[in-house]
Amino acid sequence: MLKVGLTGGIGCGKSTAADIFAELGIPVLDADQIARDLVAPGQAALQQITQTFGADILNDDGTLNRPRLRERVFFDPAQKLKLEAILHPMIYHTLQIESAKLSAPYGILCIPLLFETGGTDFIDRIVVVDCPEASQMTRVKRRDQLSDETIQAIMASQASRPYRIAHANDVLDNSGSYGKLAEQIKKLHNLYISLSH
Repeated sequence: MLKVGLTGGIGCGKSTAADIFAELGIPVLDADQIARDLVAPGQAALQQITQTFGADILNDDGTLNRPRLRERVFFDPAQKLKLEAILHPMIYHTLQIESAKLSAPYGILCIPLLFETGGTDFIDRIVVVDCPEASQMTRVKRRDQLSDETIQAIMASQASRPYRIAHANDVLDNSGSYGKLAEQIKKLHNLYISLSH
């Protein structure tokens, strides 16, 4: 099976693109969902995060307090590295296991930090969802109600837009309408089916 890594900066529309691939009947594995599953109460990753960052990183019900953890890691590179050292190997291990179970011509592996985590060796082809940085800011602000400072810190922690585009096999321009994005994805769908043979 052809493993297609779908990535892009925050607010570029990765989830929308992944949903369109799913509507075409293509299996989608989502690294963010895997990460959420890994930090559920009782999971090893949550225990390691609590040991590393302290019990105050948990809510009263024992779940992970994501906003608190985000604040702690995005403005402190050393803390961010500690979190990544816990989560990223577990995420890629799970992606490998789950992708091996798929029976389809190709599968989409939605990995927001594909370049930043050095996961490109694990992927056969890379598709980047792209839009102007001003659009990213607007979308993230509307969706997550984060401050400009926090959004800029997240964007600065990710691979730059020129880097992503330069290292992509395919680029989806998501600066226009949903329909335009869907048209581009249908063309890529046909390409990936042909490449998988």
